[in-house]
Amino acid sequence: MIQAKDKYQLKNWELVSINPNNRDWHWFDFFNFWAVSIQSVIGFSLIASLYLLYDLNSLVVLSGTLFSGLIIFYLTNLIGSISQNSGLPFPVILRISLGFNAAKYFGLVRGLIGVFMFGAQTFFISKSLGYVLRIILYNFDNQLLNHEFLLIFFFGLNIIDWFALILTLIIQFILFTRSAYFNKNLIKFSSIIIYLGLIFFLIILFLDHSNDLLNSFKLSTNIENVISKKNIIPFISVVGTMFAYFSILVVNFGDFARYAKNHNEMKIGNLTLLLNIILFSLLALLICLGSDIFFSKYSINVDRLLTNPNDIISQINNIFITISALILILISSMSSNLIINYIPSQNTLINFLPNKLNLKSTGIIITFLALLISTFWLSIFSQQISLNIFDTLTSFLGPIFGVIVADFYFIKNKKINHKELFYPEEETEYIYNNGWCFKAVYAVFIGFVFSAATVWNVNLLQFQSFGWLIGAILSYIVYLLLKK
Repeated sequence: MIQAKDKYQLKNWELVSINPNNRDWHWFDFFNFWAVSIQSVIGFSLIASLYLLYDLNSLVVLSGTLFSGLIIFYLTNLIGSISQNSGLPFPVILRISLGFNAAKYFGLVRGLIGVFMFGAQTFFISKSLGYVLRIILYNFDNQLLNHEFLLIFFFGLNIIDWFALILTLIIQFILFTRSAYFNKNLIKFSSIIIYLGLIFFLIILFLDHSNDLLNSFKLSTNIENVISKKNIIPFISVVGTMFAYFSILVVNFGDFARYAKNHNEMKIGNLTLLLNIILFSLLALLICLGSDIFFSKYSINVDRLLTNPNDIISQINNIFITISALILILISSMSSNLIINYIPSQNTLINFLPNKLNLKSTGIIITFLALLISTFWLSIFSQQISLNIFDTLTSFLGPIFGVIVADFYFIKNKKINHKELFYPEEETEYIYNNGWCFKAVYAVFIGFVFSAATVWNVNLLQFQSFGWLIGAILSYIVYLLLKK
């Protein structure tokens, strides 16, 4: 028994190939996945701002967002096919190209990025929950919020904020550590309920102000002279901005693609990203315009067109609508936190210590680290130097992707030795040099240098949105040159 344990010392039931009977993701499940990825406060604000605040041609914005979606579609199919065929998650696929030990540490980079973002998003989720609690307390006793006890702050948070933060962490831990099947249903529920909520909110605005809303939509929709030289730079900027938004999901897309029933279901599901972009863009645009009309009709003073859902909600003096909207924000934020941050962190941490961690213990680690990040968010982690360090870490993701794709499709010829992926002995295929494939490591670092340069070099900041692609292409080329 001891020998068997040593032989497969990198084996963990969360990392092995998925049982074919558990590959139950159909195209609609991937539709929900992409819906959740875009149904966030950031996604809403970003898309609405592109259409309404930057004086861009509407068709240029639409074509730019759709073109970025096509790039994401192509890249996720490339990386996703590896996991869909093998049933293996991202950190195990990484062993094929980089070796056992290198996969631990480079995979951990994605885990650190996920944990940082998980903690940051948890902080903002708790703020929304705190707003709900304040509304409830105010309606229970309108003097209660002025109590001296609630005016004591610790690390910038009072007792309500701390209660909301701890409650948010507990809810996420309970929900996210259940099972892959539960996560799939949670993503589906979130996707559907958010779209229904947005449509319901739009209907409320549309019923009373339908003519004004249609006229405002026509006025804001600039579609003249789409094909012209002046639109080339805006088109490229929109493509880069939207690609940067989705790129965080690409390298570890295999964590979800491994559950696809077959390759066609995954491809069709990934194509629905374009449908989600169109649908969500239309809803975000109409809601922002409708809200502006609503504020004007009822003499609510706002100094600009609001594109952030939180700003819109804060101006509406209706308890039911406000609480309903905040609950929708809570649901959308938690579900996006699950797919973008939690699951990637979970898998890479388990891969780092496969014999010691499981779903529950990994969840405890992520929750504890998220608590630290949330606690020091205002004082440390929201500062520019911390954000630059975070952006520097993300500069590894494109190069890692480039090496994986180059190795799997052109060096390994799409072949995987499943048995030896969990067998780190000298004679095994993926041991390389003490668990490190140095040619792959060199290629990653060369791509990283150029990708990170768009973060730190002020002369290259305009290329930062394309830093991921720059790093991926360079590492891809360098790796093939080194291997061949």
